[in-house]
Amino acid sequence: MEKLGFAMIVDEIFTRLPTKAIGRLKCFSKDFRNELSTHMFKMMHSCRIGNSLHKKFLSLQDMSFFVDNVLDGVTSKTITFPDNVHPTFLHILASFNGLLLVCNEQTCCQLILWNPTTRRHKLLSDSYFGYWYDQNCDTGGMYFDETNDLKVLHIKCSWNVVTAHVYSRRRETWRKIDFLSGTNFGTHVYSWSPRIYSGKTIYFVFSQKWCPPLENYIVAFDVIFETYRILRFPESMEVNPWQGHFLSIAKKLHLIVVGMSPELTDDLLKFEDEVWIKVFSINSTHISDYEERREWTNNHGCKSR
Repeated sequence: MEKLGFAMIVDEIFTRLPTKAIGRLKCFSKDFRNELSTHMFKMMHSCRIGNSLHKKFLSLQDMSFFVDNVLDGVTSKTITFPDNVHPTFLHILASFNGLLLVCNEQTCCQLILWNPTTRRHKLLSDSYFGYWYDQNCDTGGMYFDETNDLKVLHIKCSWNVVTAHVYSRRRETWRKIDFLSGTNFGTHVYSWSPRIYSGKTIYFVFSQKWCPPLENYIVAFDVIFETYRILRFPESMEVNPWQGHFLSIAKKLHLIVVGMSPELTDDLLKFEDEVWIKVFSINSTHISDYEERREWTNNHGCKSR
């Protein structure tokens, strides 16, 4: 047991055990009792033990929202956004545990917390949060804090200044938190990437691709201490033209890198102990043209969990 490690036992073994067995394990030791009582463990256990028929896909097809069961596409249901807002006016800022953080650009760029499966929603904009959402200058994410309170992080770049606010679902209030000092990330030449949640950290990418020297930064937000820090990119990405996509695997930040040096290369990298480690490379990759991509999209649709 010692060779496996505490985290491996909890995350990969205990989350797959029946509920009755989990109850007995809480008496095994104080450490296990504390870990098995956390909200994160309950969510992981529910996802792995729960009936797969209850897992849903949300998709956007022909300007309509559809909810499908994972194992039975015949049960597809058409749903509408609150107040029948057309999907063309909606911008999804973040997703977390089945919840969507959505910007309604039809009505003063409202920020709305929406659960598509229950159809419930919560308007997050209020008098304290008086400015509009801008999809080119804003980003955000969601997470649970140590008290199991759902938090919404919103970051805005305006007038060369970056500001960050956190919303508490329990208190229904916004508050301002400090951002990185000594940076110029608030200028119009920088853009944000979609966020990725991994291991109690939310990761973003700041990119400056308008004028040389081109710059890319990974900004990590610790959801426990509500602090920021900057991580470095893999060295290969600083030299060659590339495209990257973040993944969270076993609570570790991973990055798929597609580059040209001089041939097409595909690598999966893992960020661990403050360094990037190559997990594996993919050889003989194929570049699909526009018609091929469009045919695949038409046949499979555009779905997200």
